[in-house]
Amino acid sequence: MSLLDYLVVIGTMVGIAVFGVWRTRGIHNPSTYFKGDRTMGWGTIGISVMATQASAITFLSIPGQGYESGLGFVQNYFGLPLALIIIAVAFLPIYRRLGVYTSYEYLGRRFDGKTRLLGAGLFLLQRGLAAGVTIYAPAIILSAVLGWRLDLTILFTGLLVIVYTVTGGSEAVSLTQRYQMAVIFAGMVTAFVVLLIKLPAGLGFTDAAALAGSLGKLEAVDFSFDPDRRYTIWSGMLGGLFLSLSYFGTDQSQVQRYIGGASLREGRLGLMFNAVFKIPMQFSILLLGALVFVFYQFEKPPVFFNQATWQAAAQSGDAAAFRAVEEKFAATHGEKQEKIDAWMQAKRAGDPAVEATARASVLEWHRRSEAVRGEARALLVAADPDAKTKDSDYIFITFVLNYLPHGAIGLLVAVIFAAALSSKASELNALGTTTAVDFYRHLHKTPVDDAHYVRAAKWFTAMWGLFAIGFALFARFMENLIEAINILGSIFYGVVLGLFLVALFLKRIGGTAVFIAALVAQALVVVLYFSLTISYLWYNLIGCAACVGLSLLLQWVLGSRSPAREAGLS
Repeated sequence: MSLLDYLVVIGTMVGIAVFGVWRTRGIHNPSTYFKGDRTMGWGTIGISVMATQASAITFLSIPGQGYESGLGFVQNYFGLPLALIIIAVAFLPIYRRLGVYTSYEYLGRRFDGKTRLLGAGLFLLQRGLAAGVTIYAPAIILSAVLGWRLDLTILFTGLLVIVYTVTGGSEAVSLTQRYQMAVIFAGMVTAFVVLLIKLPAGLGFTDAAALAGSLGKLEAVDFSFDPDRRYTIWSGMLGGLFLSLSYFGTDQSQVQRYIGGASLREGRLGLMFNAVFKIPMQFSILLLGALVFVFYQFEKPPVFFNQATWQAAAQSGDAAAFRAVEEKFAATHGEKQEKIDAWMQAKRAGDPAVEATARASVLEWHRRSEAVRGEARALLVAADPDAKTKDSDYIFITFVLNYLPHGAIGLLVAVIFAAALSSKASELNALGTTTAVDFYRHLHKTPVDDAHYVRAAKWFTAMWGLFAIGFALFARFMENLIEAINILGSIFYGVVLGLFLVALFLKRIGGTAVFIAALVAQALVVVLYFSLTISYLWYNLIGCAACVGLSLLLQWVLGSRSPAREAGLS
């Protein structure tokens, strides 16, 4: 990175943070601090909801998913539009009518205090751990490819987001996310344009798409009924539906983004904004990864994209063996390039028989090229058994640093940091609010003024920020970060969603039955996760179904109960 790139990155990040602090200084009103400005329109709400989910992991891991596995990951979001419609119709009106600060307050009013604390506790456990992954994701990758110190990178991003989130609360989060999303969209458009320009002369988008499709990168939908396959249309529609329902409908980091809008209509429109644009956004990022794959069919990629790990292993192991694998990969890639050129010529000549033969040759040499990459991973493990052999998170940033012009490099690195700050701010804001409202205020019986709870929330927000920084500094995470977040959520989200579905639709079930059912269901999901090999998306459905089913069974055992008549729920 050049001086210009550093100026772009630091200027963008610090500028947005300072602006957020300045605009939201002096907020002491709990409603504004916990839920944001009551005049927020649907555009701000929609962007804030989108920015909360679009973390740095999105822009590091998803292009790598597109490069390695194609567009199939988009199926993960197929249940999202229906989930957002259900939330807009069933969840949001109740949250606004009750005037709650957190979604778990509703559980307390519908059931009892212990169920409220259980729901809030599961959220704090899952989201607190996820916050560590969120701050770790960009830091580990950028430190590896740029040579930055990992601990300083984590501290810089963590402390920066703590400052403006503590200062302005939900209002600061929503305000800064607008500008962070502007940086993100500008950066991704720049990456698309530069990528298309850098494709070989005469290779248009149509030919690039044909090559990607021939090598299996454009298969967006899989109708397989195999439960062990990670992404299928069925796991996306069903498991993804329950994951999205729980994340957008019950996770405080999302609920806090839309409960404080100017009106119910504005909140609903903000959710519908995401229902319409979320899948196209994820599809575009995956397509970007698929195009990077096409680009690297004409430019020789590294045999292993995490070059810092590769070089370290080569120095500590058999250097000659590492060089031999690199030379073998270069030779194989060169042969594949010749086969691709021959196939493209046959395709343009319009000779189906020759084209089919040439295409088969391309597929064979691509298989050989991937086999050499497999040899490289095996060699890496032989040199360092603890080495991570999945390098998909490093693919996009490697392309950015090696092929984008200076200034654009700084913009794309700023995209990663902007996404990290936006999602991190939402998480810390939600963690601090939930701790202050559902635990501290609920258990603190001494009468105090509203400003006291705002101050408490600020302290709790800072505490969770420091916890996330510490977790990121000392923990080690899964090889693919986007999957780490989704797996972590799927273990807990189904049970939490079950609590809310029982609260909303099964009025004769009481707090004791649903509380015990949720504990048993959560234990069941954890046991099944470590016992089965099915797609993690199914655990959202399993956890939810177990919680609801056990609640019905336990209430039948405990005896009938009159329908809930809590204040504001009838």
